Amino acid sequence: MLTPRFTAKIETEPQTLSLAVLIDADNAQAAIIENLLSEIAGLGEATVKRIYGDFTSSQSNSWRKVLQKFAIKPIQQFAYTTGKNATDSSLIIDAMDLLYTRTFDGFCLVSSDSDFTGLAMRLREAGLKVYGFGEEKTPEAFRNACHKFTFTEILRSNKQDDSLCSRELTAEINDSGVSPPPAISDIMHSNELPKELFELFRSAIEQSATEDGWVILSAFGSYINKVKPDFDPRNYGCKKLSDLVRKASDLLIVEDRQLYGSDQKTIYIRSKSK
Repeated sequence: MLTPRFTAKIETEPQTLSLAVLIDADNAQAAIIENLLSEIAGLGEATVKRIYGDFTSSQSNSWRKVLQKFAIKPIQQFAYTTGKNATDSSLIIDAMDLLYTRTFDGFCLVSSDSDFTGLAMRLREAGLKVYGFGEEKTPEAFRNACHKFTFTEILRSNKQDDSLCSRELTAEINDSGVSPPPAISDIMHSNELPKELFELFRSAIEQSATEDGWVILSAFGSYINKVKPDFDPRNYGCKKLSDLVRKASDLLIVEDRQLYGSDQKTIYIRSKSK
């Protein structure tokens, strides 16, 4: 028989989301799989882990090496016709089958392909959480269709990220003769924050602040994630949102305030222009 104290403890434990992780092997890199699954573990439990692709192809060598280690179920999809992506169709059909089981709280879609935009929207309409993971090149439509979208560039190690960035940057300059816009990896290692971020912060404060101009950090972050699903402090070289707002000292005033009747502190912010 459970004691009242033990019963209360069970009732107050947060519910763990049951997640279906579906990976598009044609548009995801095996090198990030360990950090990817760690990221997903912070969101909930990966009840289903499936990856879709043609694993008879030499391009899938890197994936074949990690599937068993991380207990990911491969779904073989032969490329019947050149130029047609059968992998996308197989993943979408599986996702709908899983949706109708009604046993999942959310889906993690791992791909940089815009073809999954409609799927993400459909899953959201069903009331499920949708977490997207893909490269910075992922079309904005797919990113915005997710509740939260994480760039896989931030899941690479620093060494991998710097090496890849260097190769891609050199290739783009050689092809066009013009340097491309700053990539996520460049912004991550820069001490300067982009102008677009300041505009986003100003909008968040205007929409979330009380009459005195101050806004609690949690409300500030909640608004930003709703309007910009691909926002992540790590994109700007900061582990947490609190670190990022302190870094934006040219724009924001940050105060640590002790909660009434508690030893805990919370962060309040306001615009310097207020």
